[in-house]
Amino acid sequence: MSMNDPLGDMLTRIRNAQMRNKSKVATPGSKLRANVLEVLKSEGYIRGYSATELGNGRSEFDIELKYFDGEPVIREIARVSKPGRRVYVSVNNLPRINNGLGISILSTPKGVMADHDAREQNVGGEVLCTVF
Repeated sequence: MSMNDPLGDMLTRIRNAQMRNKSKVATPGSKLRANVLEVLKSEGYIRGYSATELGNGRSEFDIELKYFDGEPVIREIARVSKPGRRVYVSVNNLPRINNGLGISILSTPKGVMADHDAREQNVGGEVLCTVF
């Protein structure tokens, strides 16, 4: 069965695993997922991730979730731009998540990056998700 929204599936897996206080969660691999996970890791929302080759050109990511004082570091994670409704923003209209405490992850012509990096590089793009 084909999946319509692979990034939304990964975000839901992370959200569900953190509700159950799991230390790791597995998700199928792709370049977009790897780029989003790299942003989450660099911003300190997850401990890390590792790729595992399954054969036939398929791979899987094992994501290590991060907790602080027994609470998940990621309080909210939500998909913004969906397959049925894409959301694009210019650099002037980049959203601020919880007064700058959270981040938006964008897909820009210069790659997948957090909103503050997009402001520094003066690029807009598609808002993939928000994290707080």
